[in-house]
Amino acid sequence: MDTERILNIIRNSNGKGGIISILEEIQTEFTYLPEAALRLVAKETGRSLADIYGVATFYKAFSLKPRGRHCVSACLGTACHVRGARTIVEEFKEQLHISPGETTPDKEITFETVNCLGACALGPIVVSDEHYFANVTARGVRDIIQGTKDGTYGSNGRGHEDLFSVEVSCPTCNRSLMDKEYRLHDRPAILVNVSMNGKKGKLRISSLYGNFAEIREHDIPNNTIADLSCPRCGVNLRSGPGCVECGAPMASMKVNGGDGIMRICTRTGCNGHMLDLDGEGTQQ
Repeated sequence: MDTERILNIIRNSNGKGGIISILEEIQTEFTYLPEAALRLVAKETGRSLADIYGVATFYKAFSLKPRGRHCVSACLGTACHVRGARTIVEEFKEQLHISPGETTPDKEITFETVNCLGACALGPIVVSDEHYFANVTARGVRDIIQGTKDGTYGSNGRGHEDLFSVEVSCPTCNRSLMDKEYRLHDRPAILVNVSMNGKKGKLRISSLYGNFAEIREHDIPNNTIADLSCPRCGVNLRSGPGCVECGAPMASMKVNGGDGIMRICTRTGCNGHMLDLDGEGTQQ
C-alpha cells in the first residue's frame, strides 16, 4: 500500500468534503478500501476507527475487498425486473464467467447487481464506470463488456450527468414528492416543506442526483439545520444516521421503482447527499 499517496489524499482534502470524499479518492486509487488505509484515515483525521468502518460499510459504493479495474452494475429494481433484467444478469454471468459480487480473474471487471438506479423509465439499466446504458437487452451485453474493456463504452453509454435523474416519494405515505408544475434543469423538481425558527415554506430541489440546485421561499442562513417534511402527509423526513460530512440529521426520500433511499443533509450549505441503492440502514 502506498502510504504516502494516502497521506496526500487526506492532506489535500483540507477538511473539505469530509470522510466520504477521502474514502472515494482512496477507492479510486486502489479500487477498494484497504484496512491499513482505513486505519491511517482514522489516525490522521482524529476520528475513531469504528466511525471510519461505519462509513465504509454503510454505503454500498465502498468495497473492503479488491475490485476490478472496471465496475459493471445491473439494476434489479422492480421496473427493470419486469422488463427482463434477470435475463441480462444471466447473460453477464455467462459472458464474464462470474457471479454478482465477483471479479474476473484478470481483475478487469467487477460485476454487481443493485436494487434501483433511479432511472426506472429507461430500464433495464446497466451502469459501467458511471456510463449508463438504457433499455439494455441480452444481445447488447457483449458490446457493453467489450466497450468497458477498451474504454469506448459504445454509443448507448451516456455520462452520469446526462441521465441520472431520480423520482422520489415520501417513505411514510408513499405519495410522490415530484412537482410536475415546477422544473429545474428541465426536470420536475422535488418538493418538500421546510421550517426553521418559526418560518415555514416550500423547498424545491433538483431531481438530478449530484446537482445541488434548490429554490427556497425564504432565505435560510448557511449552517442552519432545517426541518424537512412531506407536503402530502406532513411527516418529518428525518431518518437514518447523521450526515457524515457535518453530523447534521439527514432527510430520507424513497426512490421510486425499487428499495433505494436518497438522503440529503438538512444543514444549509452542506452537500452531504447520498444515494443508498439497496435501501439498507434506513430505519432510525
